[in-house]
Amino acid sequence: MSLSLDARTEVLARVRSALGPEPVVPEVSRGYRTTGDHPPGSPELLELLADRLRDYKAGVSSCTADEVTTTVAALLDRLAPGGRLLVPPALPEGWTSGRDVLRDDGSTTVDVLDTVAGVLTACSVAVAETGTIVLDAGPDQGRRALSLVPDLHVCVVRAEQVVHTVPEALRRLDPRRPQTWISGPSATSDIELNRVEGVHGPRTLEVVLVVG
Repeated sequence: MSLSLDARTEVLARVRSALGPEPVVPEVSRGYRTTGDHPPGSPELLELLADRLRDYKAGVSSCTADEVTTTVAALLDRLAPGGRLLVPPALPEGWTSGRDVLRDDGSTTVDVLDTVAGVLTACSVAVAETGTIVLDAGPDQGRRALSLVPDLHVCVVRAEQVVHTVPEALRRLDPRRPQTWISGPSATSDIELNRVEGVHGPRTLEVVLVVG
């Protein structure tokens, strides 16, 4: 341990010496796009987001606000029949009507999280261009462990939460909050490029787009 710390100290000292007492800060280029071509929630963005998500091997369902409960129920009946559902503390109760639900209060252990059939959350914002859904630990999304431990994640995304570009999403997010950026189910590849799913998060991601 001491050798590692000594090496780190030496490296940092050399960096400081090379930079000098008044290092020059380079100008950062800001030539990237800060807004997209379509307004949040537009049909073009919803179609683009759905296309990106399916390309990442996520499931996508569309429904109106009045159909969220039945759409979620149909997904769970197909993917986790009879299983216990994990939900964050402030998820609308109507979305899980008639289900065996574990509502997390922050004290649920990882061992218990690993026994549920799936988790249902809302989201903070979604980026159509990259097919990314962002959770920021809001009361209808819960702490990060909820969306990382269970093998199935069903996420409800409202149309007005869908923006075109990453900069637009960043403007909606509080950098002080913990964020989880999700682009499809958890997946990685071994040295032979064989795809393995479910290593660092849910093996299955189902997105419910609420379009009206």
